[in-house]
Amino acid sequence: MEKIAIIVAGGVGTRMNAVMPKQFMLLGGYPVLMHTIMAFSSFDKDMRIIVVLPETQLDKWKEICREYHFKERHELGLGGETRFHSVRNNLEHIPDESLVAIHDGVRPLIDGDTIRRCFDQAGKTGNAVPCIEIPETLRRITDGANEWVDRSVYRLIQTPQVFRGSLIKKAYAQEYQSFFTDDAVVLESLGIPIHLVEGSINNLKITFQRDLNLASALLSAGNWI
Repeated sequence: MEKIAIIVAGGVGTRMNAVMPKQFMLLGGYPVLMHTIMAFSSFDKDMRIIVVLPETQLDKWKEICREYHFKERHELGLGGETRFHSVRNNLEHIPDESLVAIHDGVRPLIDGDTIRRCFDQAGKTGNAVPCIEIPETLRRITDGANEWVDRSVYRLIQTPQVFRGSLIKKAYAQEYQSFFTDDAVVLESLGIPIHLVEGSINNLKITFQRDLNLASALLSAGNWI
């Protein structure tokens, strides 16, 4: 079954107080997005990789690729108004009988073992979503009060989230809802159970400057492999 990766990279760097989009910021001397693409191409050199960017960033990305002599094979897809629309825009030509990994472009330290677990599980059950345990105490806040909750029954969700092509295309044929914050929620809204697999604590999403600093330290130490 064909393996496809849709890498969604539509950030603008607002929460980092940066002019440059997060996916173009440097990590270990190269733009974050290049590390993300390489993670998937290193896992499977024959994988079809679609990088989804806002229309206003397409020419900038091509310029960056020329500047860094980046030759890794990938296609460019057009982003939309929200992440939901960005994904939906790029599912149209995905074969029904394929396995599609949808990944955040600013998770550059995704490792091959996590990718493999996701594809293996999705091949068996139709979907796979990586997660990690929550290591710290949680409290639930309601109406100005707060209370302890059992962290063992919660998980932090990551990407890549992998799906059989026919399932995720059917899910994204729905109208957009504000609670569609990731692909698993979109599929789950059809009444389809989600299958969790082990993620990686190093598979961090770069949102704030501190995340970029941590990713740089991990990259330098080689601890993301």
